[in-house]
Amino acid sequence: MARVNEHYLKLKSSYLFSEIARRVRDFQAAHPEARIIRLGIGDVTRPLPPAVVRALHEAVDEMARAESFRGYGPETGYDFLTSLVAEHDYGALGVSVAPDEIFVSDGAKQDSGNIQEIFAPDCVVALTDPVYPVYLDSNVMAGRAGVLDDTGRYDRVAYLPCVAENGFRPPLPDRRVDLVYLCFPNNPTGAVLERDALRAWVEWARQHEAVLLFDAAYEAYIREPGVPHSIYEIEGAREVAVEFRSFSKSAGFTGTRCAFTVVPKEVAGRGPDGARVALNPLWFRRQSTKFNGVPYIVQKGAAAVYADEGRRQVRELIDFYMDNARIIRDGLEAAGLTVHGGRNAPYIWVKTPPGLSSWDFFDLLLTEAHVVGTPGSGFGPSGEGYFRLTGFGRREDTEEAVARIKTRLPR
Repeated sequence: MARVNEHYLKLKSSYLFSEIARRVRDFQAAHPEARIIRLGIGDVTRPLPPAVVRALHEAVDEMARAESFRGYGPETGYDFLTSLVAEHDYGALGVSVAPDEIFVSDGAKQDSGNIQEIFAPDCVVALTDPVYPVYLDSNVMAGRAGVLDDTGRYDRVAYLPCVAENGFRPPLPDRRVDLVYLCFPNNPTGAVLERDALRAWVEWARQHEAVLLFDAAYEAYIREPGVPHSIYEIEGAREVAVEFRSFSKSAGFTGTRCAFTVVPKEVAGRGPDGARVALNPLWFRRQSTKFNGVPYIVQKGAAAVYADEGRRQVRELIDFYMDNARIIRDGLEAAGLTVHGGRNAPYIWVKTPPGLSSWDFFDLLLTEAHVVGTPGSGFGPSGEGYFRLTGFGRREDTEEAVARIKTRLPR
């Protein structure tokens, strides 16, 4: 009988969002009359921008004609999209990124989970805590995490607590690490890193020859001036950082699937002999071997985001979701809860009422208010005592959810 990958057996018993889905499904089966409002998983609810839809239709029509039909495309993305990304996402910031440093993919989740494959199994990983579960779970699967202890931590992972006392900003590691996952604006806390804080991370990584894996999937939601939209706005970051971006939350591509990862030619690791090895060709080899590219139709839709009309429509989407976040934040603060986030990100990080764990609060809101959120403990040990809500719902659902929560909180 074939042996399984033993590291999969070290994963926590259930993926966070699968457990949420199970509990909601069980409750709905027992209470079919309940109208459940979902403000948990960060899935968008607004339609694709009209400019994107028009581009998708045009691309479909191209595929229906022999003279414009396309089969296999370049694994790393069509030039028409990578050049637009380089110009608008980076050139507009005064940052130089070449099209062949941009790898188009079908999701930032996939890329942030797969990037670990190009690093050695004995690399030491540091994670912000709380953290998006994929960063940790993908390294558990790869055998880097070690053993899960009684505190809910893996013994080979360096946890960087992001708590109210430090403004939900991670401290620099106090021991040697090779890879650091940073997500800002942060999922789940909604915190951001200002320029000086991000500069400190880049300087630390250069000094310690570490690689920063920077998830900027929510950069379009930044509202405050002075907050970098890309880690490459910091001098020296091209030598130490890989950046992940996505069209999912900004342009509504959660079901359409398009994202990209930037791997500068300067960023490197070390080979078995200690020599520097560029990561760009390694990631190219990984993608060209295991991934066949994002469909032409989808990439044409993504390219429409950069036209004047598309950019305006995307901004309207983001404004809508940020208004939802404001409604949640203001309503829960008025109800006496301590609330963080919702200012530069669509996530609201709520302190649970006294005496309630994050899963207790989940069950309370599900059974009493019929509202689904995400328990903070699912994002890591430092998430215990917190609860994540998102601004991605429909406006009427968002308003009703806040009203329900306010009337059903323990007094």
